[in-house]
Amino acid sequence: MEQKNEIKELYQYDEQFRDSIATVDKDGKRIWVYPKKPKGWYHNKRIIVTIVLLSILFAGPFIKIGGEPFLLLNIFERKFSILGTVFWPQDFFILALMAITFFVFIILFTVVFGRVWCGWACPQTLFMEMVFRKIEYLIEGDAGQQRKLAKMPWNAEKIRKRVLKHGIFGIIAILIGHTAMAYLIGIEEVKAIVTQPPSENMAGFIGLMAFSAIFYGVFAFLREQACVAICPYGRLQGVLLVKDSMAVMYDWIRGEPRGKIKKNEHQEDKGDCIDCKLCVHVCPTGIDIRNGTQLECVNCTACIDACDDVMIKVGKPTGLIRPTSQTAIEEGRQRIFTPRVAGYTGVLAILVTLLTVFVTTRSDVEATVLRSPGLIYQKLDDGRLQNIYNIQMVNKTSEDMSLKLVLTNMPEGSLEMAGEEQEMLLPSKSKAEAVFIVKIPADILTDRKTELLIEMRSGDEVIDKIKTNFLGPPKF
Repeated sequence: MEQKNEIKELYQYDEQFRDSIATVDKDGKRIWVYPKKPKGWYHNKRIIVTIVLLSILFAGPFIKIGGEPFLLLNIFERKFSILGTVFWPQDFFILALMAITFFVFIILFTVVFGRVWCGWACPQTLFMEMVFRKIEYLIEGDAGQQRKLAKMPWNAEKIRKRVLKHGIFGIIAILIGHTAMAYLIGIEEVKAIVTQPPSENMAGFIGLMAFSAIFYGVFAFLREQACVAICPYGRLQGVLLVKDSMAVMYDWIRGEPRGKIKKNEHQEDKGDCIDCKLCVHVCPTGIDIRNGTQLECVNCTACIDACDDVMIKVGKPTGLIRPTSQTAIEEGRQRIFTPRVAGYTGVLAILVTLLTVFVTTRSDVEATVLRSPGLIYQKLDDGRLQNIYNIQMVNKTSEDMSLKLVLTNMPEGSLEMAGEEQEMLLPSKSKAEAVFIVKIPADILTDRKTELLIEMRSGDEVIDKIKTNFLGPPKF
């Protein structure tokens, strides 16, 4: 323990590193990051993960389960499809519970595994580091060549490379924009917008262009700032991470005091870190991982590959920078199932159970009844009073349904649909609206407000039960 304390005293971290971010200078101007091209074991695994995840992302709008999209978040029509199950506004509490469950899962995942989502699965990082930067490396070269090109005057070579790069960026941004739009309005709507003249669907055309322009701006200019300054999850990790959380970390116990060494040279007064700064040069957000856990770190593991390569070359063990926790570095043991993790796991288990129960027991057809706005009651010539109601119905099944409404708790009253047809046809996986009228003799009403119980039936089967109120004149 004394030896560890002595090493910590020699730890050469920048005490001011938390007071600023690596991509902004002291005058508040942006520092453009030119990360060195990554390579190594972790990077190869990231390539495989990227191919799998982006394949799922682009294939998602075309995947149907039971005739419904694999994932659809149609906020415009308030229709959501998750794994082929359609949710409507009437299922808002289920969607809210899903969101809470997902949020608790993210908290639990972050407490245990840190920010691994950001580096390995977040679409922003996947596209930025594994697609757009790859194109940049291919056209403009590695970090040093990119800096040289940036300082170069606008000649034929610079114009050619920049036009080619941004042209490809624009094409990919359009593809991403159309895919994102397909998750919002459906792939069929996107196809219709693309194949029709813009004048046929100007709102859809503007939406597609806006999405494409936003993605182009993010990946061509905003870049790592989306993770550093905009993404709320990056801010959240500062609250969620604890000493037992897994993260990409520098082993200061082993690495300090840092300094230049030669291959196979053993010096008692130096640690394994040779201060080559390759971990800094390869970082896509420009940080020095040796300063400790930082908001800008997305756990992309590029610094691990760079450091392992150097350790092999100087004859030292790999893993000076590795996925671990502060507890594991200081105490030599990794604690995962801590009391905090146990608490979050318990809450998550309860939420998942509730969500399962609500999803499996939800009704196939739901209805919402509201009195017509601006109308209280009307007095008829035969002494009866009538109330007019609007009904909104949602059919969550894959079959068309013929429905009728029956007033069950007021035999003296009557329920009539507005129009000639007394039965309503409700198409599959859709919603519909109708108007009905309830008439009740005035002399049997004992209060200004009377509760009505209405059954929605399909044949002899009761599909749903609806409660509403019938308004009459005040009783004195």
